[in-house]
Amino acid sequence: MGPGIKGKNMLVTGASRGIGRAVSKAIACAGANVILTARDENALDRLKEEIISEGGSAACFPADLASAKDIEKMFDRVKNDYGRLDVLINNAGIVKAGELADFSIKDFDRLIGINLRAVYLCCQHALKLMLPAGSGYIINISSVVGFKGYPNQTAYTASKHGVAGLSKALSAEVQKQGIRVSIIYPGGVDTDLAGQVRPDLDRSVLMQPEDIAQTVMYLLSLSDRAMVDEIYIRRSKSTPF
Repeated sequence: MGPGIKGKNMLVTGASRGIGRAVSKAIACAGANVILTARDENALDRLKEEIISEGGSAACFPADLASAKDIEKMFDRVKNDYGRLDVLINNAGIVKAGELADFSIKDFDRLIGINLRAVYLCCQHALKLMLPAGSGYIINISSVVGFKGYPNQTAYTASKHGVAGLSKALSAEVQKQGIRVSIIYPGGVDTDLAGQVRPDLDRSVLMQPEDIAQTVMYLLSLSDRAMVDEIYIRRSKSTPF
């Protein structure tokens, strides 16, 4: 899939399952050196072996993104083992639904911690590697709730709106330094998270994680002349626009 992927060092958060797993496999197949991170070390190891058996390159750097120290240690390993980071794909996220009036502050803090604070910290550490190189690409995977609002999803929606705002401001901040930032807003994708927050949806009409992986591949395949700031990709059965 073009010169924008082969031989590049790419870090994927939340790589052990769902969208992160599909993205990791796709970019590895295209020749990237994939750095896999998530909490589930066993799942990461299985994915790593699968990628290597198919001729790809992968390494596992387990981390709990709720921990700032874990994030720092992970990026230290990236610097020590790879020397540079070309692409960061912030995919890790959690979801919990509930009416605002009864939603616990503990659950709110955890959602913000994983879905927004961790994205902020990963971007911050990635920039320490990208800025000296004068190049790099950060792709933040948000959600349709990053620009829409749904009942019983106030905390989740706040976290994903935050990712959108962070991405827009960061893109303007680092553009002149040669760093790109894009946002993907997926609609309904058949993952464990979707089942938790929208059990009412017919999973047979949902997108698959591979659909989002193809969207990431599209962004990575663009030439230096073209740039896409944001993409909203929805299931075909949902309401247009």
